[in-house]
Amino acid sequence: MPNAVIVGTQWGDEGKAKVIDYLTERSDVIIRFQGGANAGHTVIVDGKKFVFHLVPSGIMSPGKACIVGNGVVFDCEQFLREVDELRENGISVDSRLFVSDLAHLVLPYHKAQDNAAESNMGQGKIGTTGRGIGPTYSDKASRIGIRVGDMSDWDLFTQKFKANFTQKKNLIETVYKTSFDLDQNSILDTYKGIRERMLPFINDTAHFIFDATRKGMRLLFEGAQGTFLDIDHGTYPFVTSSNTLSGYACPGCGIGPTSIHHVIGIVKTYTTRVGNGPFPTELSDSVGEKLRQDGGEFGATTGRPRRCGWFDSVMVRKSAQLNGLTRLALTKLDVLNNLDELKICTHYEIDGKKIDQFPSTYQKLERAVPIYESMEGWKCSISGCKNLGDLPSKARAYIQKIQELCYNIPVLIVSIGPDRNETFEVEPL
Repeated sequence: MPNAVIVGTQWGDEGKAKVIDYLTERSDVIIRFQGGANAGHTVIVDGKKFVFHLVPSGIMSPGKACIVGNGVVFDCEQFLREVDELRENGISVDSRLFVSDLAHLVLPYHKAQDNAAESNMGQGKIGTTGRGIGPTYSDKASRIGIRVGDMSDWDLFTQKFKANFTQKKNLIETVYKTSFDLDQNSILDTYKGIRERMLPFINDTAHFIFDATRKGMRLLFEGAQGTFLDIDHGTYPFVTSSNTLSGYACPGCGIGPTSIHHVIGIVKTYTTRVGNGPFPTELSDSVGEKLRQDGGEFGATTGRPRRCGWFDSVMVRKSAQLNGLTRLALTKLDVLNNLDELKICTHYEIDGKKIDQFPSTYQKLERAVPIYESMEGWKCSISGCKNLGDLPSKARAYIQKIQELCYNIPVLIVSIGPDRNETFEVEPL
């Protein structure tokens, strides 16, 4: 398979992990290039569910190398919990799971700052997961961050940690007027043990990836969150703290753009969102609740119920533009099995004008009224379908309409259930 980047085309939770798991069989190296433990990627294999927040989803395939790139903000404690779970289930990570020495560390004081800041925002809350992601990226940009590679030199790590700890304590107590209950020595003692466990995973991963390309190995780049949570192009300020677009695969792991051959956009066949912010096609009725329950739409990281709505082609078209999509991967088609009527948003009306482009400000998006096209539902199970031709004609028509509205980008695969085997290809790479 050519080298490919996987990105979410909506607000995250599109089912990226399942597609990554499916495509891993044809790849040699799987690389996570941005985000942090605020993203939960769920893989179901033989009925058993695994939720990864930092370990790349490709780890489920034996013999594949998996990398956490420098663009990720890295929570050692969460990472090691995932490693332990994998080992308990007989899945070896030895000599095939690596973490960039340039990735920035999420530390306990970042989580304390995250929660203190969110609590002080009142009505303007963003809906952060409280995992310390924003404060860590902020420290990175402020050039006071501590990187994974700093753990190799314990004296250096301790020096940096103490300086930052004092600064965070002053910030939280003085600016946010919140108690700061963390104990510096206790955290350092914990991280001394974490350091010993982390050392075998730390690597110059940019060189590892470059060497892999020279050897002709096949690379699969794993994005987290979704296009419209991008810090620049998303529904700011209701976004995450990193660039979620395909282009960030390059700086996020240290490769050049000529190493990327395809960009695969994961498209949920309806729309969901976690957290606050505008959502034009949101359904606050029994249909929205049915989508939530039938789709299991509860956050893998927080357990929060996801907001659900009809498929929005306006945003996916914008996603195609921003990411340079070459293929679509449609997920959760089976969730629509029992609906009499389906609606697809084809355009918006904003201030009395019909538009087909996603607006660049959330204020305009808040005023967007979706313009729908209705289609009949297929009202039957599709669980046994092995190819596009097996689907009911109304399901095929729904897929065709999505494709037509999204610049006729070819559909690579269709997912019709949560398990690894409930997937079929339409137009291979």
